[in-house]
Amino acid sequence: MPALVCSAQHCVYNNAMYCSKGDILVGGENAKECQDTCCESFQERRQESARSSMGSPSAKIDIKCEAVNCKYNNQCICHAQQVDISGAAACKCEETECVTFDDKNS
Repeated sequence: MPALVCSAQHCVYNNAMYCSKGDILVGGENAKECQDTCCESFQERRQESARSSMGSPSAKIDIKCEAVNCKYNNQCICHAQQVDISGAAACKCEETECVTFDDKNS
């Protein structure tokens, strides 16, 4: 299970750069670089939403991954030691990305 650091501060699951969802899905089936990926699990925190009310934040998390060209993807499961999701100002999943993505064909 990878360690996850997430800078998507506007995500309802983000609590001090950790995820409280329990698992995430990284999208980007045809990704060739990290900008082609995103955190499909991102959900914008609304003003009325409680902060990270979905569960306890965790440093390690299950990560399913659709980015089949990533060297860390093995049968749609991420096997990186650490995964960084960026998107500090993101308000939708397309504004996030998996910075850890590394094209296995490069």
